Parts: sequence; C-alpha cells; structure tokens
Amino acid sequence: MSGLYLGIDTSNYKTSVAVIDSSNDTLFDRSEFLEVPEGKRGLRQSDAFFKHSVRLPDQIEELCASVDVKRVRAVGVSSRPRRVEGSYMPCFLSGVNTAREIAALLGVPLYEFSHQEGHAAAIIEDPDAPIQDDGESLLFHLSGGTTEFLKCSRDEDGYALDIIGGTLDISIGQLIDRAGVAMGMPFPAGPYMDEASLAYTGRTGHVLPKIKITDGRFNLSGAETKLLRTIENSAEDERPALIRELFDMIASLLMASASSLAAEYNISTVFMAGGVASSTYIRNKINTNAAGSSPRILFGKPSLSGDNAVGIARLARRKDSQQ
Repeated sequence: MSGLYLGIDTSNYKTSVAVIDSSNDTLFDRSEFLEVPEGKRGLRQSDAFFKHSVRLPDQIEELCASVDVKRVRAVGVSSRPRRVEGSYMPCFLSGVNTAREIAALLGVPLYEFSHQEGHAAAIIEDPDAPIQDDGESLLFHLSGGTTEFLKCSRDEDGYALDIIGGTLDISIGQLIDRAGVAMGMPFPAGPYMDEASLAYTGRTGHVLPKIKITDGRFNLSGAETKLLRTIENSAEDERPALIRELFDMIASLLMASASSLAAEYNISTVFMAGGVASSTYIRNKINTNAAGSSPRILFGKPSLSGDNAVGIARLARRKDSQQ
C-alpha cells in the first residue's frame, strides 16, 4: 500500500490542508479564505494567526474522515514566505505548530518549506500539466501581497528562487483588491473583479497610464492613484469598463515582462503562479495573445494557482524520497 504525504499552508489570508499519495495524485485538498471585516483590505498578523488556529482543527478532522492518516509517511509545512534569511510572518506559526503535533503523534518526519516554494511545486510538479525539466525556468509569483519575477530551478530542498524583477511598490494583487474594495466589493476582491471583467462586453477607455518596465521592474502606485481617483468620480455603470481596462493592462504587463526577462536570461518557459494567475480573464488573454510565441507561458490549474497546500505536500513527498 502506497504512502501518503500531508501538506499544511497558512498564508496571510487562506488556511490550506492537502494530502497526496506516492504517485503524486491529490486525495484531499481544502483551502478556505480567512474572514476579513467588511470594508477592510486585510488582517493583522495576530488576527490571521488566531483565525488559522481556529480553522485548522476542522480541516484536520475532515481530512481524518477522508483518508487513512496511518498511511502518512511525512508532513510538510510552509514556515516562512521565502527561503531566505530573515523571511518571517507570524501567520505561518499556526501551521507549523499543527504540523509538528501531527508529525510527532504519527512518528513521521516533518519538512519545512517556504510558501513561495509551495507555489512553484503546485504548478511545476502537477502530473496533469506540462512539466518543465530540472533546468531553469521563470516563475511569476502574483499574489495579494507579492509580485515577484523569479529565476527558478529545482534543488534537493525544494526550489532555488532568485528575484530578477517585479514591482517596486504595491503588488498587482493589491492593486486589484484596493480597486475592488473601493467599488464596494468584499476583500479579497480578485474573484469579483475577474467576474466583472469577463461579463463586460463594451469598449474600454484609456484611463490608466502606461506602465514603464525597466530591467524587469516597474511601479504601480501611479496607476493606483489614477484608478482610485477615477473610481471615486465615476458612476456605477462606468466601472465595468474600468475593470476590464485594468485587467487588460495587467495581462499586457505580464506578457511584456515575460518576453523581456526570458530573452535576457535565455529561458524558454515562464510559469504563472499565485492568486492573480487564477484569473480566468487574464489567463485567457495571455493564452490567446501569447499562443505559439516565445517564451512559452504556462498556467497551472486555477485551484492550484492561489494559496494551497498541495505544493507543500508534493515537496514533502519529494524530500522524503531523497532520505
């Protein structure tokens, strides 16, 4: 009977637990957003830690009812945002505490990884998706608080990820969320903004400034200022066109960045990960406009693009096989 591998990820806004088997197939996958008060644009770390600690027992109980936990051979957990010295967020401690308890009770190894490595593994190591070999690729990490373009290579500890581009101020996810909240949408606003962009069939204007990319880096605060000012002075029926223009701008920004960085580093494949990469509109726009061109831009499953524990479980499986 094959072994199982448990993954736990407690990012700032989502509690996630997953189990995969030795064939890399997902047997259990649960992810839930933390509740954010209406009108707010985030949570304090202390509040996120508490909410994860309350949410995790329910997910673990559901897991125990779904799979035979006696078959678990290793536990993986995200313990920090990035695999660099000094990378730390208190919200990850809730997952680490739970993972340590489970590993001790089961008498199995515990492996710690970074949240960012989990994103890489969720997309790159998905058995149902086009898989890059062990050479270098680019990983665009596009989440609520992060817009980083990374040179990515698999290693024995997970993934070596070096920042080579991205935002110099706010992230793409923050830009989307802040605009959505300003329009009265719940936080995180990404899914609601994506739905509005897909539903709009009219023409767009030219409200947002052109984003200048220099050496793979750019600023978004100017676009944020113009966007929020326009929202404040707009009628409700004018906002869908503005959302569509924003999403078109983001898709163009990502394609231009992917093209320039892939050429600079002589890399042929770019993986898009993070919650922004789960946007149906952005995925469709990029897939249509970049089809057949270089570099090859690949998205993972939408469910594995946002924060999830499947990638962490995959890393635990790979790490355990090396022991």
